[in-house]
Amino acid sequence: MITYSVRDEIIEIVNRLFVYTDRQEWEKLKAEVLTHEVFFDMSSMGGEKEEKTAEDICKSWEKGFRGIDSVNHLAGNYIVSIHDTTASVFAYATATHYKETAGKGKTREYTGTYELGLLKQSSGWRIYQFRYNLKYAMGNLTLE
Repeated sequence: MITYSVRDEIIEIVNRLFVYTDRQEWEKLKAEVLTHEVFFDMSSMGGEKEEKTAEDICKSWEKGFRGIDSVNHLAGNYIVSIHDTTASVFAYATATHYKETAGKGKTREYTGTYELGLLKQSSGWRIYQFRYNLKYAMGNLTLE
């Protein structure tokens, strides 16, 4: 039997955040990754800092990805701090969006960092705080 460290368990949840988002597996994202309520901060991209439900986050992402053929997140350089039943994760990440029919370039890319807060629940570690810090974006940002 393989045993995982607490750090491994936490990083697995963060990886699932990106993989499930790319695959648009919203039910898995809600069931396995996010708490019911998440403090959600996308202000670096013009969004709000607010408490949102996992359901609302997934609906917003689903709407935002409509018409995009592929989404690919790459994350790493994790710095993990664990404090009993809470943890924080800092990560670098890029997100590339691809749309075959876009006439002014088929891709856009966002580069930034994530600051995530996780809470240990009976079902395992879950993300309850989500902050994205955009460094820069490039490519066809409208994918038109």
